[in-house]
Amino acid sequence: MEEDKLRVRKIAEGTVIDHIPRGRSLIVLKILGVTGNEENTIAVLINVESRKLGRKDIVKIEKRELTEDEVNLIALVAPTATINIIRNCQVVKKYRVELPREIRRILRCVNPTCVTNTEEHVETVFEVICRNPLKLRCAYCWTYLTLEDILHQLEEIR
Repeated sequence: MEEDKLRVRKIAEGTVIDHIPRGRSLIVLKILGVTGNEENTIAVLINVESRKLGRKDIVKIEKRELTEDEVNLIALVAPTATINIIRNCQVVKKYRVELPREIRRILRCVNPTCVTNTEEHVETVFEVICRNPLKLRCAYCWTYLTLEDILHQLEEIR
């Protein structure tokens, strides 16, 4: 049936973030700093059928490409996500997010006595200890961060 099909207009320039685990698109929007007051069009699809994931979310954002830090944060909260760079209505680059071995400067250590919280100009460095369930370790004080800690920081920061 034609009216049962999902219809979202293609974007001419920008980024499509696909295969986001169900319910995590709002976190992705927070990572991207989306407030709803942007001039560019942003489409968010939540709980869409997916052969691979069962259900997934999708974010389309016109006239915007992601920074490395944004992609790394997305990899933390949506490890199955794929990034599609669109130019002239065509996908010019498509890749899966990949969690790096280290996460630098974009998260803070939850240990208040960590050198990154007590000294100025000490960049945070977290080693990825486990991908599933997500577990990071501060390179300075060895305090662990979990996905819950990261989601809490995203609530505070953005």
